Amino acid sequence: MASEKMRQLISKRDDLEAEIKALHEVLDSQKSIGMDGPLIDTEGFPRADIDIYSVRHARQKIICLQNDHTALMEEIEEELYKIHAEARLASQGTTQEPDSTQEVKKFVVREPIGTVMSVDEGSPAEMAGLRVGDSVVQFGSLTADNFQGLQNIATVVQHSIDKSLPVAVVRDSMAEIKLSITPTRWKPDKGLLGCNIKPVKSTTTR
Repeated sequence: MASEKMRQLISKRDDLEAEIKALHEVLDSQKSIGMDGPLIDTEGFPRADIDIYSVRHARQKIICLQNDHTALMEEIEEELYKIHAEARLASQGTTQEPDSTQEVKKFVVREPIGTVMSVDEGSPAEMAGLRVGDSVVQFGSLTADNFQGLQNIATVVQHSIDKSLPVAVVRDSMAEIKLSITPTRWKPDKGLLGCNIKPVKSTTTR
C-alpha cells in the first residue's frame, strides 16, 4: 500500500537526518570546524587541538549520508506522485491500476551539458556530492538551452565565489538529483571547484 511505503520512507528520512545532525554535532565539538575548516596549522602540520580522525570520519560520513538523503527524497517525491494518482482514480470511482496513458508522470530528464570526469578529495565538488560519471544538466543558470562551452561554467564560477550555486545531475540513468556547490579557494594552485567537467556540447571557438 502506497501510504505504508510512504511511512517507511519518512521514517528512514528522519533517521538519516538525525544521524547527519549527530555528525555535525561532532564537528561542532571540534572547535566548530565544520565541513571545510583547515586540518593543518599555519606551519603545515596536523592540528593538535582537534581529533583529526574524528573530523575526517564525520565529514566523509556526512557526504555519504547527504547523497543517500538526496536519493531518498527523490523516492519520496515519486511515491507522492503514486499516492496522488491513486487518489484521483479513487475519486473517479475506480480502483484499477492506471494504464500506460494514466501512468504516473516520471521525472523529465533534461539534456546534459557535461559529464563529471574527476572529483578531488576534500574539494567543494566532493563536499557538494558530485561523483565521477554524473551527467550535469544544470549548473547555476546554465542549461542545455544556453550552454556553449566550459567558458560559460568558468564565468558563472568566477561570479559566484563563496556563494551557493544550484546544480542538477543525472546519476546511473535515474532521476535528476539536485545539489548545491560553493566555489571557493579551497587549496592553493587548485581550481575553485575541484572537479573536471567534460562538455557534451563543444564550443565553436578553439
